[in-house]
Order: sequence, then structure tokens, then C-alpha cells
Amino acid sequence: MSAAPEPTPVPGEPGALAFGTLTWVPALGRADLLADPVAAALGRLAEVDAEAAQQILVAEIDPALADTAAMTEAYELPLAASANCVLVAGKRAGDERVAACVVRATTRADVNNVVRRLLDVRKASFWPMDQAVTASGMEYGAITPVGVPTSWRLLLDTRVTSGPAIVGSGVRHSKLLLPGEVLARLEGAEVVTGLGVDVG
Repeated sequence: MSAAPEPTPVPGEPGALAFGTLTWVPALGRADLLADPVAAALGRLAEVDAEAAQQILVAEIDPALADTAAMTEAYELPLAASANCVLVAGKRAGDERVAACVVRATTRADVNNVVRRLLDVRKASFWPMDQAVTASGMEYGAITPVGVPTSWRLLLDTRVTSGPAIVGSGVRHSKLLLPGEVLARLEGAEVVTGLGVDVG
């Protein structure tokens, strides 16, 4: 199977796209490939923005290849198409403030400057794995902006809001593919210039 260099329609499969060596199908019909909070969020989105919900696709992958670098290599996907969602928290006056930060895989979230200022905390740091998994209801390495608690800030780097974006599905055995423009239409999403900084 030759890799599709960009998302292209699959003949005979309405709504499906080929990208890399994977076939991506509408996520609304594949709850078995989604974490419960993700499936619930998709359902809510379909009620208020059916067009956006229909553009969110899912593909099954080997869970051993869920990490971005392994996944992009194994399925012949461009690294720049992937987006990572990291959970960052800080405290102010005893109150913990949490942000889900989404940046392209070719960048890293500017936690110490941009995120810290947006949360208005003295120190911001990545959440420990166990805490992130418990609070999100998602598997580690599969945390996604689709379905994070609405009490958290959802921060998107400008660069993830255009072009295709591959993000987690809440479980390690699949990934979501959606237009960056749809990411920006998620409930509570805030587009932040400079959230992601180039690596290297």
C-alpha cells in the first residue's frame, strides 16, 4: 500500500480519507475506537456543529506505535501533521489551574513563559502521568483536545489551526484526524500565537 502524501478521499467510502498508509473513517460511527470522554464530546459537538463533527475521522493503529515518532514512521505520515496535547498546571492562592495545550509535533509548548502567563500562576509544570490519566479519563500517550474537561483551558497554537491535524483519540489503539480549523471550533478553544516554539 503506497502512502497518501496528503488526505485524499477513498472511492466508495463516503467521508473516508486515505492519509499515509491508513484509512480514516468518520469517528462518529466508531465509538469502539474512542475513549468515553471523546465519544461523549463528539456526540455533543454533533448536536451543535454537525459539520465539524463529521470532519473528525479515526483510524485504528497498533497501540505499541501510539507515540508520535513511531506512529508517523510506521504509517508514513508527515511529522508536521501530528499535534501533541500536553496537560500543564499551576496553582494560585491554593487553586489549581489546568490547561490542555495543543502544539504541532515539530514544536514544544512554551510552558515557562506563554502558558504560565495565561494561567496567571507563578510556576507551571506538566502534570504527572497518573494524574493526567485519572483526570482526563484517557490513556497516557493518547490524551486529546477532543473531550477534555470544560473546566480546563484549551490552548491551541496558531499553527495547529490550519491544515490536517492528527491527535490522540483517548486510547492508544487509534488516532484522530481533523482539519485544524475544526480544532479551533471545539468548545472553549483559545488560539494562542507563540504557544508552540520550534524545537532545536
